[in-house]
Amino acid sequence: MKKILSLVIIAVGILLDQLFKHWVVTNIPLGHVKNFLPGIMSLTYLQNNGAAWSSFEGQQWFFLILTPIVLIVAAYFLWKKMEQNWYFFGLTLIISGALGNFIDRVRQGFVVDMFQTDFMNFPIFNIADSLLSVGFVVLFVAILLDKDEKTNRTN
Repeated sequence: MKKILSLVIIAVGILLDQLFKHWVVTNIPLGHVKNFLPGIMSLTYLQNNGAAWSSFEGQQWFFLILTPIVLIVAAYFLWKKMEQNWYFFGLTLIISGALGNFIDRVRQGFVVDMFQTDFMNFPIFNIADSLLSVGFVVLFVAILLDKDEKTNRTN
């Protein structure tokens, strides 16, 4: 049952990411800003040909090689840790976010970013980035809880 749930979560994450990116591309001119949540968040259509904060800009080959490796490793650990909820959710979100941005890179050679925080200076991001970020936080919690559990068993 969890295998199906993980596939559904991954598919829904990719679908939301790709549909929203498509909406942004068709409704907001490149580089323009549109009010979304006044004072909190705007929508700004950017084409990011790097990673987070535009690091590794112009190095698409790097991500086209790295992403499949990350996906294989994440899928392996998801398979091994499927019954542990923190690992399950963290790895599922990571896979969904990685695939969302990978689709952009393969299809277009860049990733569509759109969410701009208005209350603080923060890099513009997308739904896939959010899935990846939340997934890594949940995975970090899973690792800490796993380590704590192992420590308690040995004492």
